[in-house]
Amino acid sequence: MNLIKDIDAVILANGEYPSSFLPLQILDEAPYVVCCDGGADTFISNGRLPDVIVGDGDSLSATTRERYATLLYHNPDQETNDQTKAVQFLLAQGKRRIAIVGATGKREDHTIGNISLLIEYLRMGADVWSYTDYGVFIPCRDTCTFQCSKGQKVSIFNFTACKMKSEGLAYPIYDFTSWWQGTLNHCVEESFTIEAKGEYLLYINYK
Repeated sequence: MNLIKDIDAVILANGEYPSSFLPLQILDEAPYVVCCDGGADTFISNGRLPDVIVGDGDSLSATTRERYATLLYHNPDQETNDQTKAVQFLLAQGKRRIAIVGATGKREDHTIGNISLLIEYLRMGADVWSYTDYGVFIPCRDTCTFQCSKGQKVSIFNFTACKMKSEGLAYPIYDFTSWWQGTLNHCVEESFTIEAKGEYLLYINYK
């Protein structure tokens, strides 16, 4: 299954730096890279240079702040996080097809926040997928179909969807009311379809 899509930009968040092949490939081939604050320190230490660094500056080293001042886009808003500021920045540049890497790890509360915000980005008009070292989170609305490999792991997290049902998955789905209810499914065909009205978050494991 090909989980790499055409993108306008990649956001490197300030979680754990990616270590598996797919998110590293996405980062290496990115046409435009936005680092969230301290994520720039790690990116630069890996011999790379971002196109822009977005955030409030609270996790960015003084050295990077001074040396790469021309790359900084300071946003002091405390009502949202740096990942969201990066998405807003890209949307303002007309870049809506976005991949996020490095958004998980280090702190579980940040991880949950970053993942749940994907639905907000969908509502903002962005097409954002978030890649971890193990799989990809895809915010969805209404009926969607994806290619897959037989046995590939899939989980569905419901936000506002109703009339949910599926084809191509091992276990039937329904209008989940708790996040755990849609986890640990898997593909039994070469593609699967989620039929629904509303928003839900899909997770597809790479293997």
